[in-house]
Amino acid sequence: MDPDDFPTPEQPVDVITPETLYRRIEDGETVTVLDTRTSGDFEEWHIEGESVEIANVPYFEFLDGVDETLLADVPVGDPLVVLCAKGGASEYVAGTLAEEGRNVAHLEDGMNGWASIYESFEVEGYDGPGTLVQYQRPSSGCLGYMIYDDGEAAVIDPLQAFTDRYLDDGAELGVEVTYAFDTHIHADHISGVRALDAEGVTGVLPEEAADRGVTYADELETAADGDTFSVGDVTIETLYTPGHTTGMTSYLIGESFLATGDGLFVESVARPDLEEGDDGAPAAARQLYETLQERILELPDNVIVGGGHTSDATEPAADGTYTAPLGELREEMDALTYDESAFVEAVLEDMPPRPANYEEIIATNLGQRETDEDEAFMLELGPNNCAASQDSMTGD
Repeated sequence: MDPDDFPTPEQPVDVITPETLYRRIEDGETVTVLDTRTSGDFEEWHIEGESVEIANVPYFEFLDGVDETLLADVPVGDPLVVLCAKGGASEYVAGTLAEEGRNVAHLEDGMNGWASIYESFEVEGYDGPGTLVQYQRPSSGCLGYMIYDDGEAAVIDPLQAFTDRYLDDGAELGVEVTYAFDTHIHADHISGVRALDAEGVTGVLPEEAADRGVTYADELETAADGDTFSVGDVTIETLYTPGHTTGMTSYLIGESFLATGDGLFVESVARPDLEEGDDGAPAAARQLYETLQERILELPDNVIVGGGHTSDATEPAADGTYTAPLGELREEMDALTYDESAFVEAVLEDMPPRPANYEEIIATNLGQRETDEDEAFMLELGPNNCAASQDSMTGD
């Protein structure tokens, strides 16, 4: 049976929204989850958190009824939150469990709904002109930014799935989104720069990223190293920072905040193999080392760093953002003190699996592959995996 075609259960089932579940987890409440997707989908990505207790029992095991053996595999929650990919199978399973007297609720829209959560937090440590906001997508760890001042705004590393969100946020704040910047050709999500450009926002692509064969480069502005852009009284300066990719570029905002894309994160540094593969990874790692030592670490210690991603193991700052002063990263991240050979060895030692569907995502972001909105959303589900191993960066 297709998990989208389950009948509505006879027993009424409570519904919990993804936003409510997320807030409970963020507040440290104990949450018990039954994930009814296949074991392969579950292993690829699932809801995590210190207060989350989760079990995986595929939905098809409930099709022939429930016996004591199956019930023994199902955890008890208050309520037990049952989920699937889109919400159909979980409603059926939750109804079946409700008939057995279990206290259950099913997650509205399933993991697709979970992937639609997009939070925003003000970066309180930013002390340049204007106001800086960090966007967070908990399902994948993707981070983006909006800087606004004097009636204008710019977004950095926007996601296509949330194009309307940026425009709506700008309207609510009383500002016009004038620029949309990409830091590089992304491998884990579909960029929103072209979608925003189509809505009248000026899309900006790093000059070196365009050289990878971007088919639509002539339709956007390009940013070369040292170029500046104005948003109200805010100056955004382009800083070429290759390593993760040959076109990787950071943006220094108001001389106070560095949006590093996938070059440097608050818990790790970039993985170097998503553009040139395993054969090109050592050279890219050496380039990343040079970038970190000669470009980023030359900036003042009080510059706040915000990357394009975070991981489940990362602790947020006091303001809820995944940001940190450069001086703090210099002190806490062992890899930033290594010599070149030790750094390259650490980066290449234990890289996680590559992002799901990364080749199709890269081709889409290059404009070499047509992808509609529904397919784009499905392609980018799951963890980003764009960083090197956190353990190898901290020496643990």
